[in-house]
Amino acid sequence: MGIASTAAGTKASDSFSLPGTESSKALELLQETMPAQSGATATVAWESQGSVRDTAVKDRMTTTLDQLAKIPEVAAITSPYSEQGAKQISKDGHIAYAAVNFTKQSMDLEKADLEKFVDTAEKARGDGLKVELGGDPISQVQDSGQSLSELVGVVAAAIVLFVAFGSLFAMLLPIATAIAGVGVGLMTVTLLTHVMNIGDVGPILGALIGLGVGIDYALFIVTRHRSNMKNGMEIEASVIKAIDTSGRAVLFAGGTVVVALFGLFVLGVDFLNGMAVASATAVFFTVLSAVTLLPALLGFIGKRVLSRRERRAQTDLPENRPGMWARWAVIAERRRVILSVISLAVVTVLALPVLSLRLGSSDAGNDPADTTTRKAYDMLAEGFGPGFNGPLQLVAETPAAPDRQALETLATQVSDDKGVAAVTTLPAKPGAKIGIVQVYPKTSPQSADTADLINHLRDDVIPQAEKGTTLQVYVGGQTAIFDDFADVLTGKLPLFLTVIVALGCVLLLLAFRSLMVPVVAAVMNILATAASFGVIVAFFQYGWGSERLGWGAAGPVEAFLPVIMLSVLFGLSMDYQVFLVSRMHEEWIHSRDNKRAVSVGIAETGRVITAAATIMFCVFIAFSFGGQRIVAEFGIGLAAAVAIDAFVLRTVLVPATMYLLGRANWWIPAWLDKRLPHLSVEGPAEKVEESREPEPIAR
Repeated sequence: MGIASTAAGTKASDSFSLPGTESSKALELLQETMPAQSGATATVAWESQGSVRDTAVKDRMTTTLDQLAKIPEVAAITSPYSEQGAKQISKDGHIAYAAVNFTKQSMDLEKADLEKFVDTAEKARGDGLKVELGGDPISQVQDSGQSLSELVGVVAAAIVLFVAFGSLFAMLLPIATAIAGVGVGLMTVTLLTHVMNIGDVGPILGALIGLGVGIDYALFIVTRHRSNMKNGMEIEASVIKAIDTSGRAVLFAGGTVVVALFGLFVLGVDFLNGMAVASATAVFFTVLSAVTLLPALLGFIGKRVLSRRERRAQTDLPENRPGMWARWAVIAERRRVILSVISLAVVTVLALPVLSLRLGSSDAGNDPADTTTRKAYDMLAEGFGPGFNGPLQLVAETPAAPDRQALETLATQVSDDKGVAAVTTLPAKPGAKIGIVQVYPKTSPQSADTADLINHLRDDVIPQAEKGTTLQVYVGGQTAIFDDFADVLTGKLPLFLTVIVALGCVLLLLAFRSLMVPVVAAVMNILATAASFGVIVAFFQYGWGSERLGWGAAGPVEAFLPVIMLSVLFGLSMDYQVFLVSRMHEEWIHSRDNKRAVSVGIAETGRVITAAATIMFCVFIAFSFGGQRIVAEFGIGLAAAVAIDAFVLRTVLVPATMYLLGRANWWIPAWLDKRLPHLSVEGPAEKVEESREPEPIAR
């Protein structure tokens, strides 16, 4: 796979289409009739201590702009020193900008050409002249510390594993298995970019999720193997039993993650389909690695999977049955009502900010303060107003050549709106059947007021202006595209949530043959999701510390984050539910005692679930500091979700709830039980000859 992916290279593309939306129609018209206007745009902004019209500044920047114009894929540059760009100098004369048009959208531009563009422009800095670059194409080439973040996450996971196992080999196994699985998965994703649309964020998201679940899956199998060996089993028999029990749970858990991710296809957005495939591919190969490579490695290292102390002691108590979790099982049973109330209160408080969730698209104003895109954004906002960073394009289609009078009337009516700062009618290409009116809002691109302005123009202003003319006007531009994207995803969110909840419930119903287990799991998953989104809103929308932590200023939550997060979180939450309830179900099958089943389940899996959650938390947090706001939102959200899920829901609320429900946990109508296919998570039923009593618990 390594040879193939290296030879083929990547064709990752962040392009996406929104069929049926106004912004897409506007873009299509521009691509058909005025290709130079349909490409990505950027700005080269400069600020001088004196006037930007001074001869020295003018000569330096004119030379720089001439050099930039010769770079491949630059369609045109409008200089503020030209007649056409006369309005591109601020009123005080200290700030100016050049408007750059590329031949393609930013996701289709060659990175090498963009890097050359940035380097050429930055050479003009010095002698009191500040030069910064803005626009989506420039954001594509800003440095990212993702590779270092991955390393930090792996090191943190290694520390947690060493503390948990006390064995160097036991520590290395889950990490080696996860890295092997994620590595092959990402190589496969590289090849898949040649046959489908997968964006640059896809592999990053795949690595983030793959490393987290991959280490956890291997951890569950290694833990079961160590437990078997400490009970006196031979190595080969122990590995077989670990794969036939925990390995089955890993297959099932990984399957739920993949199914939840593929639920994104119901949204019908290519951009999200690519993310789903990239993430699901990474998860698939980590599961494959856990059930093939890992057992082979366990055979190689033999008894060294145990620490020296454990090998000497050969205690007959499994490592994952510590007294602390056995005692906690007793506390959870005795205080089930109060613990349920406290857990729900904690989750409710964390989830409260989600009530003010606002979806949109962060812009350069949310970039870290030291980036050139953020500096250019602030410079232009200071010189020309905040709305200047996200102009709207009114693309007017006519049967014949554009009616200039009608266009001017449209521009006049739009300029009278209180939310509009300025309006410019762009010169039309000879013979073109469209006209373009550039609208500058008074508010920033990410502002809710700008979104309201877009709706107001479409619903009220433009229909009035179209009356009595042959114009058909569409509101387009990057800001409108992202606003439409948010609307499309918000409209499909209920359907998506229904699909993944239903799929998860069906899988759990087949696995545990119970009606209450899937219902409890679905409720817990929704609670964990709501709480994690509350944390995201607090950090990124409210801006509680986001600037100081390098995640940029406060702004809206990315429009596509909810659907991606929902699919991932439902998959990850299902993992913990499967590992916890499978052990309970195994005990229930043998004893038919609900209290015993829940107690044994939490006593034997509590430690490994919390250790796994700690590892995943470290990996996700490490990814958050990789330099990309979008990845940081995923990292913080997923880290919060697994922490809440493991330390509040699965080890507190789920046991307390299952104690309250009693035997109803395992009830299923006889007619349904007969018709359901059998899907065993715990492995084939074994004849029990030894005593299955759990360790003594103080009452």
